[in-house]
Amino acid sequence: MPEYRFKLGMKVRDYELDAQGVVNNAVYLNYLEHCRHEFLLSRGIDFNQLTNERVFLVVVRSELDYKIPLRGGDSFWIGLDLQRVSPLRFAFLQDIYRRNDGRLVLAARTIGTAVNEKRRPFLPPALEALLAPEAKPCSGGA
Repeated sequence: MPEYRFKLGMKVRDYELDAQGVVNNAVYLNYLEHCRHEFLLSRGIDFNQLTNERVFLVVVRSELDYKIPLRGGDSFWIGLDLQRVSPLRFAFLQDIYRRNDGRLVLAARTIGTAVNEKRRPFLPPALEALLAPEAKPCSGGA
């Protein structure tokens, strides 16, 4: 199992299921985004505060590989890592694992950047610090 900078535990809620009784494929995007926000908060970066400062974090690409479905009541955890992919872009590498058997549910790669109020890409110092090679792991309660 890979090392992760951050882990977050969650549980499937009944309203997230589709007609077949499995988590709707679009819901996984919400799980991943929630984990990214919690990771940033754990590192002292508040998404809402950035927005108030006219710094906008944006997703430019998402790749999701679905492996097995989650069902109502399943507990799971998300592992997250972060890497720089270019001077102005970074990738969140996220995996979702079902807690009861440890099976990989989904593997995702989300490319993002930050833009200023003129929509010009840049990376604020707080994000630059996260992308530094010496950034340390932490856990969010997986």
